[in-house]
Amino acid sequence: MPTPSEHKTIQVRILAYAEAIGWTFVSREEAEQRRGFDPDVPPKDRAKGRSLFFDDLLDAKVREFNPHFAEAEGALLGRFRHLHADIHGNREFVEQLRNRGKFLDHEEKRERDLILIDYDDPARNVYQVTEEWAFHNGHYGTREDVVFLINGIPVLVIECKNASKDEAIALGVDQIRRYHRETPELFVSQQIFTATDAIGFCYGVSWNTVRRNIFNWKHAEVGRLEAKVKSFCAIPQLLAFLKEYIVFAEKDEELNKYILRQHQTGAVDAVVARALDSRRSRGLIWHTQGSGKTFTMIKAAEMLFRAPKADKPTVLLMIDRNELEDQMLKNLAALGLGNLEHAGSIRRLNKLLKDDYRGIIVTMIHKFRDMPADLNRRANIYVLIDEAHRTTGGDLGNFLMAGLPNATYIG
Repeated sequence: MPTPSEHKTIQVRILAYAEAIGWTFVSREEAEQRRGFDPDVPPKDRAKGRSLFFDDLLDAKVREFNPHFAEAEGALLGRFRHLHADIHGNREFVEQLRNRGKFLDHEEKRERDLILIDYDDPARNVYQVTEEWAFHNGHYGTREDVVFLINGIPVLVIECKNASKDEAIALGVDQIRRYHRETPELFVSQQIFTATDAIGFCYGVSWNTVRRNIFNWKHAEVGRLEAKVKSFCAIPQLLAFLKEYIVFAEKDEELNKYILRQHQTGAVDAVVARALDSRRSRGLIWHTQGSGKTFTMIKAAEMLFRAPKADKPTVLLMIDRNELEDQMLKNLAALGLGNLEHAGSIRRLNKLLKDDYRGIIVTMIHKFRDMPADLNRRANIYVLIDEAHRTTGGDLGNFLMAGLPNATYIG
């Protein structure tokens, strides 16, 4: 480990805390060697065009996780390097990180899922942290303070600033913005950034550095850098961010990227746990205006739909406004879910439920008017209701619950 006399104090502390929670420290010198830096080249030129991965480790883990993968060494990395250095390339890489990429099994002549990270058995992954991550694209050069890698893939960057400087964290975020402008190649694989001055600790996602989408990481031990690093950078937490809690959505025909905040991830986990608890069939989540309830609903719906325990369910997303319905459909489409239906009429909704459709249905509460009783008695129907306090009272709520008597209702 480096000593404080050699490096910025905050940076050294973060590296030590990361080691304490299971990350293996890789020195700058070793990291550069593994990335193909040439020690005989002048220092200012060593980072030009070098790999942004630990190629040897990534190739080894891909072959370990995918025994039928037989592509030539470097072929997969070549594909990754050809992804666009923008939000669209980043979204493609997120799909890869979620093991939704494909490769051809030549022996069996069929496509298989490409596993990059083992989420089911996290101990099989390799977790590393390094410092002074340099890159030069031929036009600009940058050097990131602390970078976290999983199986040789950089996924998280931390920018450290001295608390004695005015607006220290804002300066750190400005630096992240500069990295995006000058060396966007870094942010094809890197998904999350943080900036800290040892007192504050803010976080966001790459390709969205707008101030309103950068949040303070909250911990009961206020102001303690150790507590914040050990909770935010905990391996289960980072895996959850990568697998579930980064979302893409389209607004005004522009792709945007978001990370769910702590209250949202807590709400999603609670919704899914309650819905899958066979002893419970009701639940209520309290969200204030501007707290992100739309993304909470979308993510809960997606996780319920994918949950093996749900056994090919029907998930109803019930909205109370037309404009919200349109936005919800666009956001769900951006998730790439194949089983998505819009019940735009009473007849269409009744048909989907009567025909035992399995997937996500977006509809409005008034479409349940005059619904027949016992239209579908299946238990693995999950109804997520927006503004439940004002939309399910009276006759409409009675029609809904009579038509789906064994469903789980969460508002």
